[in-house]
Amino acid sequence: MGLTNTFFFDTYAFFEILDGNPSYAPYSKGVSIITTKFNLLELHYGLMLQCGKEEADQKYDEYVDYTIVVEDRIFKKASEFRAQHKERKLSYVDCVGYIIAKTVGIKFLTGDKQFVDLENVEFVK
Repeated sequence: MGLTNTFFFDTYAFFEILDGNPSYAPYSKGVSIITTKFNLLELHYGLMLQCGKEEADQKYDEYVDYTIVVEDRIFKKASEFRAQHKERKLSYVDCVGYIIAKTVGIKFLTGDKQFVDLENVEFVK
């Protein structure tokens, strides 16, 4: 299916863009974003610790329109994927995002080292 210039934003990608990492500049404009509320939960928590509740709320609200509902079949596939790669110690949130990206035919944007050599990953440090 593949959506041109559309990426699944892992929480890692959001933090790198917000921190101004120049490697993520190509992904900060002119691309479409898909993510989940689970990723925004991680983002909100991290921003609350770093910057406070007001900024965390503002960024959550800014990105919430890019979230999609996670279907049961995705949860099951994510669980299978996590079990297949248990030595990587992947989080449930990351596995759900990766499976969503693969299912809809877009790249999983992350700099998380556990994903560096997996297919369908746009790995950026």
